Amino acid sequence: MNSSLIMLEISVIGLGLVLMLADLFVPAERRRFIGYAAIAALGVLLVTSLSGNGSCGQFGTAFGGMFVNDALSLFFKQLFIVAAILVLFMAAEFSDKLAEGSVAEYYSLIVFALAGMLFAASSNDFTMLFVSIELITITFYVLVSFQRSKLQSLEAGVKYLILGALSSSFMVFGIALIWGTTGELNFTKLAAVAPQFADSRIFLLGVLLVLVGLGFKIAAFPFQIWAPDVYQGAPTPTTAFLAIGSKAAGFVLLLRVLFTAVPSVTAHWANLLIVISGITILYGNLCAIPQRNLKRLLGYSSIAHAGYLLLGVAALSASGQSALLYYLGGYVFTVMAAFFVITLVMRQLATEDISGLAGLNQRSPLLAATLTIAMVSLAGIPPLAGFFGKFVLLKAVIETAQTTGNHGYYCLAFTALAGVIISLYYYFGVIRAIYWSKNPADLSPIELSSPAKLSIWACLAGIFWLGLFPNTVLNMTNLAAAALGK
Repeated sequence: MNSSLIMLEISVIGLGLVLMLADLFVPAERRRFIGYAAIAALGVLLVTSLSGNGSCGQFGTAFGGMFVNDALSLFFKQLFIVAAILVLFMAAEFSDKLAEGSVAEYYSLIVFALAGMLFAASSNDFTMLFVSIELITITFYVLVSFQRSKLQSLEAGVKYLILGALSSSFMVFGIALIWGTTGELNFTKLAAVAPQFADSRIFLLGVLLVLVGLGFKIAAFPFQIWAPDVYQGAPTPTTAFLAIGSKAAGFVLLLRVLFTAVPSVTAHWANLLIVISGITILYGNLCAIPQRNLKRLLGYSSIAHAGYLLLGVAALSASGQSALLYYLGGYVFTVMAAFFVITLVMRQLATEDISGLAGLNQRSPLLAATLTIAMVSLAGIPPLAGFFGKFVLLKAVIETAQTTGNHGYYCLAFTALAGVIISLYYYFGVIRAIYWSKNPADLSPIELSSPAKLSIWACLAGIFWLGLFPNTVLNMTNLAAAALGK
């Protein structure tokens, strides 16, 4: 085994343990700064991975082929680290809402969730897939219900626990059926024997049950029912990490299963993927329209964006997979920008209603502009990252329609465009609340710390950079998508 390949994961787990122990030695009034130390450590790991040094720059397999480092895992690991850094900035600003003495514990749980995501990015075996998914999910059970004094947080934690356990049971049953019929758990070996079992109903049921479990992680229809309640009840930094980290982990595993483990089966499931993607888009957008709670609105929006991301899966092409990865890259900065504003604006309010944004343009022009840009990007308006992400996804779907002659892809593209039009209503409803609400109750200025400003400007830079200069990231995503076919 090449142990150097897992040095990044070991480093992150070690960082989580150090953060947990730091709680014993750092005075209560300075524990907020433990998060900044964690950010610095993750920043070093990110720079190391970008420079090509360390385990992130080495390609190969470990644990008998269960763990793989390739261009796809490298892309997702860097994405996960960026997301964790932004979430830790957010958690530092949110720390005054957490129970005294639990701040360092909260930071460490975020880092442990990150470790699970890193393992998920390199999973090449159903055993590693299940272990990484459970590490992520169990950590989020605690993070969702972390505000134990809030009934809403506890309720969200219980719902996530019950439904998460149910999805895990489906996944375990599916893995058992796949292993029982083929005798293989490794994705590469399974791909070689899967065509022999293409007519086996037990094998196909096993694959379908695994997809059910992964569908829960990405909040795709019909496994999305947990998302709005959990997004609303969880602490805001937890919600942000769920919205991008957990979802991206689900998608990297979905890509590995569909295009590395069982590509021969996936080729026959195009219509199923088309239907799931289209319904997910419509469900998320239509249900978001009447929402007044901002986090709940973004919960339904997240369901819709899972549908957009599934366009790249349904396309069954390298261009679709590359488009999916690019969309996730832009989605990180957009979602983090939105939730950062929610954290700073709503933390002093008893409600998370959209009406709480009234007068934000006078209280903090920077926060108002940030949330506006985030909503515009989520809606898919040029020249931001959200627009170009949707463009490359639709382009991949239409190319597949022209290549295969399957008119279902044209229907899917039309559904996606309809979803974009529907989303304009509720996204611009948020913008209307910021700039045109009458008689705002509070016009006191919002003071921003230097780390908060740094995080916000980083998110804005990411949104504009990916929208205006996409070639660098597209080259990365093309290389990552190519790794699936090897």
